[in-house]
Amino acid sequence: MDICNTVDPETLYRTDLPLPDRREGKVRDLYSASAPGAPPRVLIIATDRISAFDVILPTAIPGKGRVLTEISVKWFEFVRTLGLIGDHLLSTDPADVPGLDDEARRSIEGRAMIGRLARVIPVEFVARGYLAGSGWADYERTGSVCGVKLPAGLRRSDRLPEPIFAPATKATTGHDENIDFDRAAEIAGGAVMERLRTVTMAIYNAAASRAESRGLILADTKFEFGYALDDAGRPTEELILIDEVLTPDSSRFWPVDRYEPGREQDSFDKQFVRNHLLELVEAGRWDKTPPGPELPDEIVASTLARYVEARDRLFG
Repeated sequence: MDICNTVDPETLYRTDLPLPDRREGKVRDLYSASAPGAPPRVLIIATDRISAFDVILPTAIPGKGRVLTEISVKWFEFVRTLGLIGDHLLSTDPADVPGLDDEARRSIEGRAMIGRLARVIPVEFVARGYLAGSGWADYERTGSVCGVKLPAGLRRSDRLPEPIFAPATKATTGHDENIDFDRAAEIAGGAVMERLRTVTMAIYNAAASRAESRGLILADTKFEFGYALDDAGRPTEELILIDEVLTPDSSRFWPVDRYEPGREQDSFDKQFVRNHLLELVEAGRWDKTPPGPELPDEIVASTLARYVEARDRLFG
């Protein structure tokens, strides 16, 4: 087994486990974790990689993967109490992954989610309660977000009159593209989109209320869903919530006490890294193409502190 650590022994940048079907995303490494006689399972490992502007940076954020996993698991537990939909999460115990020795299990402790394998629906299910990010860009250009017409005169970061469903395509490379409901229905099917729109907005509203009670605004978030596979690896009709849930990597969390419409908000995500990189771009020291620049120690420490504060505020 070859594990590449870039900052300290507790930092995991990339895994190379003796398991089949390895795939690597921007942050997560995935493997098959199927056991004989059981439905197909996937092992999802949250590394300490961080990406910005679709470039994976060479500097890790030590312990970020553990924090993200803890947040996601807590939110899965919360969503289960709502009784809206099943999910993929089966275990977080590396001992439940066949074929790993003790060293490999220790290396992924606190970072692993073992989930039911699913055929992913190729749509990002986004809920927006505030005008930010690509939603703000769409509104400035068209007065709408994903086909939803909004009142004139809204400011950046304004709270919307009511939360909206704002789907996007799932891009394999580059940026996701905002689409309207009709286009999403063409991709995934009208009945499926109707149901999952309802589920998305119900989870968002409940999570936003929970976050607000902890001093955080949940400005927007995205979910992924899929069809659970049966023992033979065939898609069933069972829709389940998959991937991560309501983490700072998939959501915008803002502190209530520093919220001020009309500007970009302080955020508990990687916006701190983006802002640093934009300074490099403006100075002509980077052009948003690989390889990305190394991050200074103070940026690394401040970024991790924001993830940790989000976890502690939400579930401390």
